[in-house]
Amino acid sequence: MSLRLHDTATAAVRDLTPLVPGEVSIYLCGATVQAPPHIGHVRSGIAFDVLARWLEAGHGLRVTLIRNVTDVDDKILAKSAEAGVAWWAWASRHEQAFTRAYDALGVRRPTYEPRATGHVTEMLEMVDELVDAGHAYPAPDGSGDVYFDVRSWPEYGSLTHQALADMEPAADADPRGKRDPRDFALWKGAKDGEAASWPSRWGRGRPGWHLECSAMARRYLGRAFDVHAGGLDLRFPHHENEQAQSRAAGDAFATTWLHNGWVTVGGEKMSKSLGNSLVVDTVLASGARPLALRYALGTAHYRSMIEYSPEHLVEAGRALDRLEGFLRRARQAPGAADAPFEMAFPEAFRAALDDDLNVPGALAVVHETVRAGNTALDAGDGAAAQAAAHAVVAMLDVLGLNPLDPHWGAASSTASRAEVAVDQLVQGELVRRQAAREQRDFATADGVRDRLADLGVAVEDTPDGARWSWADGA
Repeated sequence: MSLRLHDTATAAVRDLTPLVPGEVSIYLCGATVQAPPHIGHVRSGIAFDVLARWLEAGHGLRVTLIRNVTDVDDKILAKSAEAGVAWWAWASRHEQAFTRAYDALGVRRPTYEPRATGHVTEMLEMVDELVDAGHAYPAPDGSGDVYFDVRSWPEYGSLTHQALADMEPAADADPRGKRDPRDFALWKGAKDGEAASWPSRWGRGRPGWHLECSAMARRYLGRAFDVHAGGLDLRFPHHENEQAQSRAAGDAFATTWLHNGWVTVGGEKMSKSLGNSLVVDTVLASGARPLALRYALGTAHYRSMIEYSPEHLVEAGRALDRLEGFLRRARQAPGAADAPFEMAFPEAFRAALDDDLNVPGALAVVHETVRAGNTALDAGDGAAAQAAAHAVVAMLDVLGLNPLDPHWGAASSTASRAEVAVDQLVQGELVRRQAAREQRDFATADGVRDRLADLGVAVEDTPDGARWSWADGA
């Protein structure tokens, strides 16, 4: 394959070589459904949705994508108890909010989306394997906790390139029964009054967070798979612990590790504690166009940080206006309806995405193609214009930004109706302007143009008639 990706484990860009020819298996750490998603939460879904689309459309591969749901953990139990709501109802409410956000932003559904609570049996089997192999031990105090023994696995720390002596104590369980403070919990014995627990040979309890992903990855992708992906903040301890326990249990686990950067606000990573989260439902309810929000979050390089601000969303809207303006012109050009659609990726676009999923470089090719297409339309070269339009649609489809995709009509029906209404109103004004010009009533014609300009609408006269677009800075 020509696709090369930055592997966290080796800190190098490497060829992606699928374990099974013609197929790629991906495990993506999904939502911990303790609260509704903010825009930082959905970034990984968007980034790796582009990867899956490119593997399919650009390389003809069959993609199996697993994106889990963590529906039981300490925070879910604490927040649900504080709210006086059953933990499972609390988790379900916020899982639905995540699904709603992914759908609104055009993130395609994964192949499977398993919940942690549906795989406790597999988790207990893995704990048994680790205890029997000498890599885990039950706490001696009768608490029912079971810990992974980090000193039993010499490769611990290899994913994040850390020495054990430099690591902080694991904060996921009380250290009272640990041999080493850095040992982490595989199974947590139930505390008095705790609502969520399952039976085990150590007593009732629930799985540790890290164990959940290892068991679900094995269940759906087997003991070896191609790509493990997630947010940069998950590298340690979560992904380090996943890799250690899975490999200690005899699994090869992930061949390549991918991590996306954070969304920051005011230079700080988005988080509830900072009070700077922008909940997706709230952003969309305020009038933000879903396609523009996807553009704002999905067009930076996946490993880079995004400093989000309202202006970021405005800029995304302007860029989409230019793309849609060209596609609208191309559809209205003579012969457009008769031109068969051809899926065509410019070589520069292909080269950009094959270079560690360089979306900014790929997007530059999209805009270059739009400029060439507009030039062709101005010159009356219909064949070149349609070829450019087809290439733009194909490229935008891979990026999840194709405004002609029916999804955006469903996900953003209010915005779509507004666009149709605006187009019809502006076209009516252009007809009135043309009639005034034919009657040599230039004052009226200029008045129409000036009023449209005041509204941010630029009018351009062409041999085929007037066309409109959003003016730069509108």
